[in-house]
Amino acid sequence: MHFRAFLMAAALLAGLTSLHGAEPASTNKFDPARFEKEIAAFEATDKTTKPPRRPIVFVGSSSIRKWTTLAEDFPKHKVMNRGFGGSHISDSIAFADRIVTPYKPSMVFMYAGDNDIGAGKSPEQVLADFKTFVGKVHAADKKVQIRYIAIKPSLKRWNLVEPIKVANKLIAEYCASDKRLGYIDIFTPMLGADGKPVPELFVKDGLHMTPEGYAIWTGVIKPYLP
Repeated sequence: MHFRAFLMAAALLAGLTSLHGAEPASTNKFDPARFEKEIAAFEATDKTTKPPRRPIVFVGSSSIRKWTTLAEDFPKHKVMNRGFGGSHISDSIAFADRIVTPYKPSMVFMYAGDNDIGAGKSPEQVLADFKTFVGKVHAADKKVQIRYIAIKPSLKRWNLVEPIKVANKLIAEYCASDKRLGYIDIFTPMLGADGKPVPELFVKDGLHMTPEGYAIWTGVIKPYLP
């Protein structure tokens, strides 16, 4: 009887612990909920600063989030930065109806896939997720132009260059099949004469970019803007 009472008490305690939030909601390291604070912050900003009409939305991972000069680099366009660091394409899918489609964008530029490959996802999965993202955006407005910014070469992830190349190739081929899509090659311009990433384009972590890196992106992307 005592053992039975102990089990009942343990079960009750576990229930109370879960109720009060001491246990994590999910152990899935890819759970989009890990970005809820960042997404909520975007929504809070939208309430205090009215988003422009029919903006050009840049969405994706830290290479977008850290692009602090985005508006300055494209002064003739109404651009919005909705990047959140560490994210995968699947996270942009999860939050598209909160930080992409509500703005009724004229264009969407995505940079994601870098972290996906780094986490072990296959190039085929990266392609499949991008297709899902495209489908979600086009479900809200089938005319929206979407541009995929190629996964960049980096010092830190140079050991993953082969799957990165495959993912870029798969997405480039997919984009070529639909006039509403486009693939932007920033991979090649970031390589030096030795065929490897130019060190000066990266900060100390070997992954994120210096202003020189963003200058290359700006020059390559500008012709794709309306």
